Amino acid sequence: MPVSEALAKIMANASCKLATETIPLQQAFGRVLAEDIVARVNVPPADNSAMDGYALRMTDLSHDLIPISQRIAAGQEPMPLQDHTCARIFTGAEVPAGADLVVMQEEVELLDDGIRIIGEHTKGAFIRRTGQDVQIGQEVLAKGSLLSPRHMGVLASIGVAEIRVYQPLKVATLTTGSELVKPGNQLQTGQIYNSNSYQLAGLLAQLGMQLIDWGSIGDDPELTRKAMAKAAEQGDIVITTGGVSVGEEDYVKATVAELGQLSVWKLAIKPGKPLAFGHVAKTPFFGLPGNPASVLVTFMAIVKPYLLAMQGVTSPYDVSMPAQLINPPSQASKRQEYLRARIVGQEKGILQVEAMQNQNSGILSAAMHSDGLAVVPVGICGDEARNIQFLPFS
Repeated sequence: MPVSEALAKIMANASCKLATETIPLQQAFGRVLAEDIVARVNVPPADNSAMDGYALRMTDLSHDLIPISQRIAAGQEPMPLQDHTCARIFTGAEVPAGADLVVMQEEVELLDDGIRIIGEHTKGAFIRRTGQDVQIGQEVLAKGSLLSPRHMGVLASIGVAEIRVYQPLKVATLTTGSELVKPGNQLQTGQIYNSNSYQLAGLLAQLGMQLIDWGSIGDDPELTRKAMAKAAEQGDIVITTGGVSVGEEDYVKATVAELGQLSVWKLAIKPGKPLAFGHVAKTPFFGLPGNPASVLVTFMAIVKPYLLAMQGVTSPYDVSMPAQLINPPSQASKRQEYLRARIVGQEKGILQVEAMQNQNSGILSAAMHSDGLAVVPVGICGDEARNIQFLPFS
């Protein structure tokens, strides 16, 4: 199944059913807004100065001497400006009534009894107007926004102290494979360390989701069935790695068919072909391949947008960007390729990216030195595959 078709089918099932909670704004990073935020104040709340300088009237610019009638620092309430005078003013301070421009201090000559203005100036110069940033009644953020530090700063600027957000999505993870050993233990013959559990933990933490780690189980049909049934009871979504291919020791796919329904299996994606999607009982399920690089690619391309949509994010797709692949594949693939690649420069505003040499699905270290994934469509190679989309890891 083509990636686009599979993604459309999977995303058609995504809807947020999470409860909400109210949290302090300071804890909002990575959470998803569950309400529209409308400004109740103007930002700035009053005209203020963008520079250290002098506030005065345009009609007084030509005077040889303009007396200083007051000094206004940020946070002080100014007096109305006296006729034919100026006010010493500092950045962020409220502009006094009657003043219609600010002249920066570098363009003023200080005299014993006042100032003289140097050069030409325009009405309204260096005055930040009331509501220039945000106006009362303006929708500042919409429900479904994934909150970043930038959002937090703006919300604080309009006086928001608490916000209503969706509770974190609970994601139950389970890695399968009799060969897997937890890091910290001594490897025996035929064993490898379980990297997928830790990779998934980091990917989910990056999305602000609650991890329910079921650890790892061996290739055993009864253990697989019991673990998946319990994971489906505890999690909003279940993600497994391994066991979804057609080998004699692959039991996850059969277990899903027994306990629920398998909707998608095998994608035209490289790496990551044996990806599965369905439900265990009524709980959504993703079965990712066992190879670590395949886990990363399928998570980024397929799982992540689904999780974000289930978390309530209204725009769950990562923003890819046009790029030029300086070392495109020499052979076309029947599957859409996601090459681990690093940014090496920029030419005429277009990113230049280089695919890592080893793209084997079992090689995870290439991802550590990469900045994202170069997406090469089906059936192209060489010069035709130079202009691609780049999906950054962050």
